[in-house]
Amino acid sequence: TPLFETIIKHVSAPAVDPDGPFQMQVSSLDYSSYVGLIGIGRIQRGRVKTNTPVTVIDREGKRRQGRVLQILGFQGLERIEFSEASAGDIIAFTGLDQVGISDTLCDPACPEALPALTVDEPTISMVFQVNDSPFAGREGKYITSRQLRARLMKELSYNVALRVEDTDDPDKFRVSGRGELHLSILVETMRREGYEMAISRPEVIMREIDGEICEPFESLTVDIEEQHQGAVMERLGARRGDLRDMQPDGKGRVRLDYIIPARGLIGFQTEYLTVTSGTGLIYHVFDHYGPQKKGTIANRINGALIANATGKALAYALFNLQERGRLFIGHGDEVYEGMVIGLHSRDNDLTVNPLRAKQLTNIRAAGTDENLILTPAIRMTLEQALEFIDDDELVEVTPASIRLRKKFLLEHDRRRASRKSA
Repeated sequence: TPLFETIIKHVSAPAVDPDGPFQMQVSSLDYSSYVGLIGIGRIQRGRVKTNTPVTVIDREGKRRQGRVLQILGFQGLERIEFSEASAGDIIAFTGLDQVGISDTLCDPACPEALPALTVDEPTISMVFQVNDSPFAGREGKYITSRQLRARLMKELSYNVALRVEDTDDPDKFRVSGRGELHLSILVETMRREGYEMAISRPEVIMREIDGEICEPFESLTVDIEEQHQGAVMERLGARRGDLRDMQPDGKGRVRLDYIIPARGLIGFQTEYLTVTSGTGLIYHVFDHYGPQKKGTIANRINGALIANATGKALAYALFNLQERGRLFIGHGDEVYEGMVIGLHSRDNDLTVNPLRAKQLTNIRAAGTDENLILTPAIRMTLEQALEFIDDDELVEVTPASIRLRKKFLLEHDRRRASRKSA
């Protein structure tokens, strides 16, 4: 194909030494329940065969001996087993139990470590907790805190940017990562594996540096059409972003570079896609820790509509609730007390009854029942749900459903908690 021919013509071959002693660096990790830890990297020098003894040098310079038992190459999305690989090949290997990102594998006769790779520190944290809603255990296979903790600890073995901490509550775990996307991928993966859990709102990780509270800042680049420039700049300004550079390309698009607090990016992705009608490109990476900017950023203005009973929602009740706000559920959806079923049109939370049926009487009606037309419900993705929730809310994640709920399901518990916080 023309693309393949262009790659061959213009992309230079890797700068490697195929004749020297073996040397490669681990750049990624994977895990298999069958063979254990799998290291992935590119061979910088020499060759390696199956069952070859190697010296492993970690980032501290400590050495240990091991043996490469299996060599896997990549063909499309599949892994193909090979007996030998040479310099320039990207391979996966098994046989080394305690290998980490940046470790160097080399010939025992010529142990030379490659420069250590840097892994960005976590900047965002969320609390994973056992699902304690009335619907807990209906849709998932793994629901206990022991199963949840074991899965998170397993993830640590190959997800090097992740941090997991125990909390005072044995049913809750604080999980820290590189951003919303990093953590939401973990949640989605666990969900597909059959786990049930409740997730708190993402929070940035603050640090105290020289006696001053500092927050993480990100370097943000957006590439947008010129017609969306004003709307995007307005929203980034509201999120405390500082414009550093602007580069029009002369073809109707413009690139903007910002330095923005990491908390200003929480919830921005969905808003950005909406404003740019899906045409905008966005990229951000951790830049530095700096003094915390004053004020709140991107808090939700509207309150929530909260169910006050457990059962199946009825069209008659939902039809009358539509004027109160936008609904997240439809006719026949199961709800429980304390579940967030919609976005209130005002700034306060409102407890409502989505189960109320039309009262029947023995008086003959003059006309027929009116046809109830419901506005289609808003169905949120996992990322949208995490961006939407407030500090007193959780996202309930199961293999089949994503629900929003209050931390305290009963109304009198919520009132008591709000009085304490006030």
